[in-house]
Amino acid sequence: MANPLTPDVLVDPVALTRVLVDIESVSRNEKAIADSVEEILLQAPHLSVDRLGNNVMARTDLGREQRVVLAGHLDTVPLNDNYPSTVIDDLIYGCGSADMKSGVALALHLAGTLPDPGYDVTYLFYEAEETGTEFNGLGYVAEQRPEWMRADFAVLLEPTYGAVEAGCQGMVKASIRTTGRRAHTARSWRGINAIHKAGEVLNRLEGYRPRTVTIDGCTYREGLNAVGISGGVAGNVVPDECTVEIDLRFAPDRTEEQAVEHLREVFDGFEVDVTSTAAGAMPGLSAAPAREFLLAVGEEPAAKLGWTDVARFAAMGIPALNYGPGDPMLSHAPDEHVEIGKIRDGAATLHRWLASPVF
Repeated sequence: MANPLTPDVLVDPVALTRVLVDIESVSRNEKAIADSVEEILLQAPHLSVDRLGNNVMARTDLGREQRVVLAGHLDTVPLNDNYPSTVIDDLIYGCGSADMKSGVALALHLAGTLPDPGYDVTYLFYEAEETGTEFNGLGYVAEQRPEWMRADFAVLLEPTYGAVEAGCQGMVKASIRTTGRRAHTARSWRGINAIHKAGEVLNRLEGYRPRTVTIDGCTYREGLNAVGISGGVAGNVVPDECTVEIDLRFAPDRTEEQAVEHLREVFDGFEVDVTSTAAGAMPGLSAAPAREFLLAVGEEPAAKLGWTDVARFAAMGIPALNYGPGDPMLSHAPDEHVEIGKIRDGAATLHRWLASPVF
């Protein structure tokens, strides 16, 4: 089957976005799109191309003083009657159009049309971002090919609606467990109701006042919430166990360990089982390529409220930020779409930055 990605398509990031949306690539089914991306990149004489699973890397080696990375995931959430793509007025509709095939299109467009950038550039296209962390392609690359990610600065082409969102929040997920003693509800005084005891957990959450932290001009709003509760044995039994699921989003000035310690302080006296953690990422705006990128964008950055793969770069000491044409509010929605004007603006901004950096 002929590759839908052709040199002519690479020239136009709008047409490229639509072609990418029309290559179905639900998480864990990225081989077809990875094959197409690898094949077209191999045709560019100025790029060195390598592949690991369904993760594709291409890079220039021009001896520039600094290297930057443009990274984007190839997968989407499951289809929802939004495939293939359609175009209505200035909007491209389709699964992954905003999150984040329009961002991937920007990277592919530049990879194919900018043979002599002012920075050396590494382009990373990876699998399985929209599914379990254990499958994340960028995490796999960090373990198996960390040299692919090494650079002075990285841009993750997540949807930001053309704004710059710096760094990201960290995350802790935990379970708060209360215990009691079973009894028949007709003789409830003989038991201890674990669900009732969970009321204190909810009271502490209701009274919690999250921090607002400003770092490098970017304001991160923290949050601590119950996201699930389970308990109960039967309709006539006083329950002896209840579990409240907790989600903490914390500013990147805290480490994972500090965030966990804070959570245990909030729920002092309760059994806290931490199920997962993820470090945040500092804004990283002091790196020279970051400053030049902000000049190219022409707008002040904001904090990224949420976790993204920029944290994987930050863990390697590489400053990174989020920038893409899609609207994050439309991610995963059945009417997901991207504005054609945002695609063109994003392509122009990235070209302006990469073609003429000032050191």
